[in-house]
This record gives sequence, structure tokens and C-alpha cells, in this order.
Amino acid sequence: MTALQPLRLDVVSVQSQVVYGRVGNNAAVPTLETLGLAVAAVPTVLLSNTPHYPTLHGGAVPLDWFGGYLHDLSARGALHALRALVVGYLGDPAQAAVLAGWARALLAERAGLRIVLDPVMGDHDTGVYVAPGMAEACRTHLLPLASGLTPNGFELAQLTGMPVDDVDGVVAAARTLLTGRTQWVAVTSAAPATWPPDAMHVVLVTATQAQVITHPRIDAIPKGTGDLFCAALTGHWLQGLALPEAASRACDHVVRALRRTRQAHSAELLLPMQ
Repeated sequence: MTALQPLRLDVVSVQSQVVYGRVGNNAAVPTLETLGLAVAAVPTVLLSNTPHYPTLHGGAVPLDWFGGYLHDLSARGALHALRALVVGYLGDPAQAAVLAGWARALLAERAGLRIVLDPVMGDHDTGVYVAPGMAEACRTHLLPLASGLTPNGFELAQLTGMPVDDVDGVVAAARTLLTGRTQWVAVTSAAPATWPPDAMHVVLVTATQAQVITHPRIDAIPKGTGDLFCAALTGHWLQGLALPEAASRACDHVVRALRRTRQAHSAELLLPMQ
């Protein structure tokens, strides 16, 4: 009898999961699947909804469970064709060390694995909303493994301790993160003081180039746009697009989602129709 083959996975997405809402894996997985990729979702937290609602239940996934999820993915033989690891919101700084150990084992087997890190920590309007020590855990354990990063401007400042008020500052700060495996940084909501009316910037930075991608600013503020951007960029990059085109397509995904969300007067992000 022919042996059954394990599910072939293209992407492992490690980030938050909510019962209600479109953040973390609830935004990333459908976006990646729409782009034709097979995805395994590994939760870092399990929450009823995002914390800005008046009630909240759940919390960080216990560390032994989290490590077990990663171990068992490898044990099932499902990662022989893995192309990318996407990392978003972590529920506990200790998860960074566990995840990094697992990722290093993957890289030992497939050096070309793409690791895209969205170092979720906070935003200009909310401040820091992750556990104390997360920035240091991210710098220590995950930054050295990342192929690319998708911080927002606030998170870039948290990671680097540098001023990021204008595009030149964003580029200078981002380039300090281009060490080891890290080849690029795509900074969302970058340098808001420089935005034209009704527009905003993503700044894509490599060691030799910096590109400002300007896209419409939509009057809607649901959570999850950074998660959507990271997933869409990763998906288009895996489809073979050059990074600038992948980042531009990701901006289009976010703009279409926000327009749909605004039109429906939705409290939660509505993903773009395909």
C-alpha cells in the first residue's frame, strides 16, 4: 500500500489568534491562502478579541504548549518544502527564545528559508502594548534570524533607539538592523510628519537602496493592518515578485481592505475581496 504523505506546507505563521476579529493569524492565514500558499498557523496567544474592547478573555499560550506546537510540526514531516516563516505578535518574551531555537534548526536544514519578522510592540497612538522585555527578546533572539522586517515607525524607534521623524531618519535607523541574514526592512506608517494630504508612506530599505512607497490614507482605523501587510508582502515575495513590487502590492491589499471596511462601517478589518 502506498504510504500517505504529510501535508505540504509553504508557510508557518506564528502570531496571535482571536475568536473575534481580524488580527494576527486571523488576517494572515486567509491572505496567504488567497495567494495560493499552504499555511500552518501557530498561536502565541488565544484571546476572545483584541484588548481595546471592554471585555477580554484568554492569554498567552503556555510555553510548553508553544514549544510543543513547533516540535510536532517538525515531527509530522510537514516542513520538507517550507518556504517561509512569518513571525508576528508574541505573548511572552520567553516565546522568542523557543521560537529562535526551532528556527535555527530549520535553517540548518534549509539555509534559504525566508523568515519575515513583524516585530509587533505598539504604535504612535497606543504606545507599547506588549509584555516588558519584548523588544530586547526580539533583538536578541529573532532579529539575527530574519530575512526581512516589517515594523511600523514606532516599532522601528523601539528597536533602534534612534529618531525616525523624517524619511532620512527612518532609513538610517532601518539600516542599523541590516545585519546577519537581514536584507531589508519595510517600515509602515513611516515618518507621518512628512505625509502628503490623504496619503502615507511605507519606506523600503536595503543596504544600497531606499524607496518611499506612497499610498492613499483611508479614514478607517481597524486593528490588523500591519498583520495584513506583512502577510501580503510575504505572499507576493514568495510568488516571485521583486521586493519593491511585493511591498507595493501589499500596500494595495491594505488600502482595499480599509476601503471595504469603511464602506461597511465595520468595527473589524474586512479583507479585500478577490
